[in-house]
Amino acid sequence: MKILVCIKQVPQKDAPLKLNDDSTWIREDVSYEVNEPDAYALEEALRQKEKHGGEVTVITAGPARASQVLREALAKGADRAIHLEDDKFVRLDSANTARAIAAAVAPPLSDDNFDLIVTGLQSDDYGCAQTGVLLAEILGLPHATIIIGIEKTDGGLHLKRELEAGHYQFIDMKMPAVLTIQSGINKLRYATLIGIKQAKMKPMRKVTWAEVESKLSRNQQEIERLYVPQKQKKTEMIQGSAGEAARKLVEYLKNEARVI
Repeated sequence: MKILVCIKQVPQKDAPLKLNDDSTWIREDVSYEVNEPDAYALEEALRQKEKHGGEVTVITAGPARASQVLREALAKGADRAIHLEDDKFVRLDSANTARAIAAAVAPPLSDDNFDLIVTGLQSDDYGCAQTGVLLAEILGLPHATIIIGIEKTDGGLHLKRELEAGHYQFIDMKMPAVLTIQSGINKLRYATLIGIKQAKMKPMRKVTWAEVESKLSRNQQEIERLYVPQKQKKTEMIQGSAGEAARKLVEYLKNEARVI
């Protein structure tokens, strides 16, 4: 089974927030890591490979620093990597990111015919949860979201989806398909020392902006400004007896706060 895993490099959760000069995104000098839901997607792909055989390919889009998440994936057991390398990829919306990935894994750039494509449910930075679904639409493949269980069958896949209020849905799907994986579907592994050494020898194909630019269009979503909300603290003490304090509180909630 040939599996493609889409992963993304995002700012570390505990990294100090530093905005760029035009306040439209985060500066390059913060610490970055692999997107957590994508880490679970990679782990599930590796487990499926171990059970059924095949090959795992990882792909990411971003500047040169993003190759680090590919190296980490190769060290954990992925077989090869694809890097859409350019600073411009960071500024793409979900639709154009999906178009770029689709172009990189389809002719004439690639002859790969993946049986399964997995992504994390959403990214820790944008949080749109759109790229995987849009990628499926562009490639013309069936898809399912919020996956917490995958079982390969003779006819394809038996999937478990997480719904609201503690409910689950079980569906059967033929391959090839695209799945978005929920965090917690499995337990993440660590890269071994031998895996880290082997990762240096595994192939990484680079795709330039020029090779996929013709497939892109104008962003339909744009960030105009990011800012850190100012902390405001105002405490007002209500004086008087319990009855008077209750009356003043009701008047405040009704006339000033206007919540009742």
